[in-house]
Amino acid sequence: MTPIKTLSLFILAAFTVLARPASAQVVVSETLIFSPQQEHAHASSLVALPNGDLLVAWFQGSGERKSDDVRILGARLKKGSKTWSSPFLMADTPHIPDCNPVLFLNGSGKLFLVWIAVQANLWEQSILRYKTATDYDQEGAPHWSWQDNILLKPDSGFATELEKRLKELPEHGIGWAAYAPKYDEMILEAGKDPAKRSTGWMTRIKPIQLASGRIILPLYSDGFNLSLMAISDDDGDTWTPSLPVVGRGPIQPAIAKSKNGDLVAYMRDSGDYPPKVHRSVSTDDGLTWSATQKTNIPNTASVELLTLQDGKWAFLGNDIYDGRYRLSLYLSDDEGASWKGRLLIEEHPADEGGYSYPALIQTADGMLHMTYSFHPESHKKSIKYVTVDPTKIKLTKKTY
Repeated sequence: MTPIKTLSLFILAAFTVLARPASAQVVVSETLIFSPQQEHAHASSLVALPNGDLLVAWFQGSGERKSDDVRILGARLKKGSKTWSSPFLMADTPHIPDCNPVLFLNGSGKLFLVWIAVQANLWEQSILRYKTATDYDQEGAPHWSWQDNILLKPDSGFATELEKRLKELPEHGIGWAAYAPKYDEMILEAGKDPAKRSTGWMTRIKPIQLASGRIILPLYSDGFNLSLMAISDDDGDTWTPSLPVVGRGPIQPAIAKSKNGDLVAYMRDSGDYPPKVHRSVSTDDGLTWSATQKTNIPNTASVELLTLQDGKWAFLGNDIYDGRYRLSLYLSDDEGASWKGRLLIEEHPADEGGYSYPALIQTADGMLHMTYSFHPESHKKSIKYVTVDPTKIKLTKKTY
């Protein structure tokens, strides 16, 4: 790296820290996983391994779904280290874009990487793929021992649920979807097509694992412009679909568990204006979901949601209406009824840069770890890693 580039990165990192508000003492560490570069780097996922290492994955290439060179890359932060490894290849389907990786461990400690291969360069033709490994403590990428596709077959109940839940929504505005740019009727008709309802389901956010062992992997569709869960009751060996999470534009779900056992999904708004976070509830361990309702939290991109060890909830997202220049962390001590104690992770002038698509986990020591797309300029793109001590966030007055 040239001295000029080194100096530029130092100035960029210093500005990021200095621009943070007085609550910065809660930030334990922050760093770029790799130097900003021209390739598009986006949609990271983060997992804590049993040996104390952290593993991150993201997609990178000359674009997104239209760029066949897009592949899944990863990096490792060894326990006790402050420096991430050089990026390494995690997955690459020849001649097809690979996007939206999700990393997680099942109940037996097997590592999963789930992602999408974008067939025909269309989101709505995406295929779910996955790899698993039990040998993942060495330097570099895990030693993958299995790879396959996840094929889901939503039955005719999908269309029935669409019709039922759409009737529970208020009079509709105008959103967009590949199968329904304007009308609910077009979504209903597409839902009757076994081919359309069986393909195009995409990953984005980590799954939640229940005490029963059930794994619930959130999925969404840019064809239907709504969401669905993949459910496994055998530690990830096989998967079945839930009924759809229906609304006008609820995509990319993130899930928290309530003390009463209910599951609550917060979702990005890909529907009508103004964009606000969608919310849905499941009372049967993820099989069915209420028609979504918009919260009062502004939203322009993917969100994260997490039930913390002390029972509080954490929310991370772009809480603005007009871009991705601000990324905020909130805590709730009443399971999302109100959000307090905002910590600005990124805040920049409007339309200057994009900081989005976060991943959020909590490790055994109570620390919150997040990664997100760090795009200060169109030709400078990286993934940023930040560690926060949630016990030092003061739950002041309600914000949302």
